[in-house]
Amino acid sequence: MNPASSWARLALACLRRELPHKLDHLMLDGEVKSPRELHPAFYGCLDWHSAVHGHWMLARLLRAFPTLPEAAAIHALLDESLTAENIQVEAAYFSGRESFERTYGWAWLLELARALDDPWRANLQPLVEVIVARYLAFLPKQAYPIRTGVHANTAFGLALALDYARAVRHLELEALIVERALTYFGEDADVPAAWEPSGEDFLSPSLVEADLMRRVVPDFAAWFARFMPRVPASLQQPVSVTDRSDGKLAHLDGLNLSRAWCLRRIAAELAREDLAQLAELHAQAGLANVATGDYMGEHWLASFAVYLEVP
Repeated sequence: MNPASSWARLALACLRRELPHKLDHLMLDGEVKSPRELHPAFYGCLDWHSAVHGHWMLARLLRAFPTLPEAAAIHALLDESLTAENIQVEAAYFSGRESFERTYGWAWLLELARALDDPWRANLQPLVEVIVARYLAFLPKQAYPIRTGVHANTAFGLALALDYARAVRHLELEALIVERALTYFGEDADVPAAWEPSGEDFLSPSLVEADLMRRVVPDFAAWFARFMPRVPASLQQPVSVTDRSDGKLAHLDGLNLSRAWCLRRIAAELAREDLAQLAELHAQAGLANVATGDYMGEHWLASFAVYLEVP
């Protein structure tokens, strides 16, 4: 069986599942509402950003495999979620909530926009414009990058937004992201990657930074040689998960997948066979645990598998 079918079924099973839901909600007047009332497009998959990249995953699979057995179900779900009316509600929600989903959810929303065809893409555009405006307003104010292994990681949020800006030729956004990346990370050297991972990471702070900078630095080989003169032992073996019913510990299955995509792309850029081998080691470990049997992993890990395998 094409693994794309099993991944698609995981997303189809959770994108209409409203509960349980981890709601990140700054309550304004009169807003004691359910997740679906607040987010008519992106209420499933436990939280807003997972719903967004669940939709991205289905759109990406539909484009890559148009004859997938689940294609009709994917079409129906996208038609149901990505209506102009639903997206207007989603866009309005951002008013008065400057930090909502900054910048992880923002980045995935722009990645979703890249994957869609019309009419879904046109329907999504009002929310895309909100997110682009948020990047343009926030990045000049962000004096220091966030170097965490979870949602707030600055490098990840810049990388996906840069891919979007270049795809749609948004020159202002592209120029700002390149300037910010160079300001934040251009002089980094001897990254303390031996301290990784932290206990609930799903991103490698060092590798996701390098994956951004390969998009930005003209002489990436020289930058990477200063940044990571040697690959520490902590990055040479996949991480293990002791309890997949614990949502924070389950993040580590995603870390294997995100390490794999970073290592793959860095290896290709530098023609480094050692990094390519590490990428495949992490990919095997991550892909083996996409269907964990527990909703804490299954509501999101397939998106990471698709970003790795169907970029």
